[in-house]
Amino acid sequence: MNEDILINITPQETRVALILQGAVQELHIERTLTRGLAGNVYSGKVVRVLPGMQSAFIDIGLERAAFLHVADIWEARPHDGRDAAPTPIEKILFDGQVLTVQVIKDPIGTKGARLSTQISIAGRMLVYLPQDNHIGVSQKIEKESERESLRTRLQALLPAEEKGGYIVRTQAEDASDSDLAADVDYLRKTWAAITHGARTLPATSLLHQDLNLAQRVLRDFVHDETATIQVDSRENYIALTEFGKTYTPSVLPRLQHYTGERPLFDLYGVEEEILRALGRRVDLKSGGYLIVDQTEAMTTIDVNTGGFVGGRNFADTIFKTNLEAAHAIARQLRLRNLGGIIILDFIDMENAEHRAAVLLELKKTLARDRTKVSVSGFSALGLVEMTRKRTRESLAHILCEPCPACAGKGQVKTSRTICYEILRELLREAKQFNPREFRILASQEVVDLFLEEESQHLAMLGDFIGKKISLQVENSYHQEQYDVILM
Repeated sequence: MNEDILINITPQETRVALILQGAVQELHIERTLTRGLAGNVYSGKVVRVLPGMQSAFIDIGLERAAFLHVADIWEARPHDGRDAAPTPIEKILFDGQVLTVQVIKDPIGTKGARLSTQISIAGRMLVYLPQDNHIGVSQKIEKESERESLRTRLQALLPAEEKGGYIVRTQAEDASDSDLAADVDYLRKTWAAITHGARTLPATSLLHQDLNLAQRVLRDFVHDETATIQVDSRENYIALTEFGKTYTPSVLPRLQHYTGERPLFDLYGVEEEILRALGRRVDLKSGGYLIVDQTEAMTTIDVNTGGFVGGRNFADTIFKTNLEAAHAIARQLRLRNLGGIIILDFIDMENAEHRAAVLLELKKTLARDRTKVSVSGFSALGLVEMTRKRTRESLAHILCEPCPACAGKGQVKTSRTICYEILRELLREAKQFNPREFRILASQEVVDLFLEEESQHLAMLGDFIGKKISLQVENSYHQEQYDVILM
């Protein structure tokens, strides 16, 4: 199955869409002002050590202090293969200490960035581990003979003074010795620049920044099934071509400059897909649908049959809906970049074989995911629990913010509820103060209700407190907002 990669670049943001069989499978967005931090290396300053949590807060120059756990401190790990407990963090770090750290997880929501002191620098074919001396090979290269051959070839190419370690990436499977040597040279130079910056630059300085999104596409996203990489900016097409000549020459034949009149994302229906990906409801072709609810703690996905009645019997209808939902769920997780704990509520199936088939189909479709995914079986309540590694903000968190009217609840109080709140507030105010008149400032909907269905209650309260009550529409107020003014 051929995959197309679309790169839409403007001065303010870069958007990348992965298209498979005409459908958007993944969407990546990087904004110039809020570029992702994962992979960046900083000179960090210890702000506070928390022995009770075995962690520390590190200032790396961001708005919020970053978080470093003792398990992510390389010096604290046993290096002899034993499972010995790490050294307590209070014996390793102290307030004001300066150390080189790398962001392993972007700030998400109210949480600061997560750090590690084990630095890893990704190249096109290799990942450099300057503090380690081990040479590993990607698990996706399955043949043991090939793994050993790559390990031996790389070992022969390393300089005699090399003390660091390397991980051979999947892209190195067909690499020549000159390609590997070029990657080694690039990674060693990068590490030399980082160590020089750590010695000469002040604390909280940025020592190394990972490649931008468009460059990472050429380095990480392209594989054998990638047919084309289309870029809609001539300037950036030229820049990516130059980058590709140096680091990814095999990708260049697939790199194309899109010159069509219609916007690239419009041509492939990506803009409409983005709008759908921000909604709760996902319609299935059969007539069923998913309901996706994202919260701070977890994401829940509920499967419903909707209008699908195409099976021979009810059990068959449910089974087919769940099978289709398994494919849709895997795609939505990638498209929306949902991470953390995810609960899937498939339609209840009595047949054990049907449950096993749906679970197998789900795992099969999730196998395409670049992000680490772990799926458990059906629970006693018929739910499937799974986790997906969260390394960056979800699509909704990048593109949206909580509604100012409902503050993220997803619902607002009715106009009638607000009317009754105002009546109670008037009664409270009348007992404490003695103004000439009370004026109610509220939204159009609330004022209309007071003038119509609730006019009798408002008049009764005015008679009871013996004060005039007037109404004023404030067009800038949302439905729950109001003020009682003492005149």
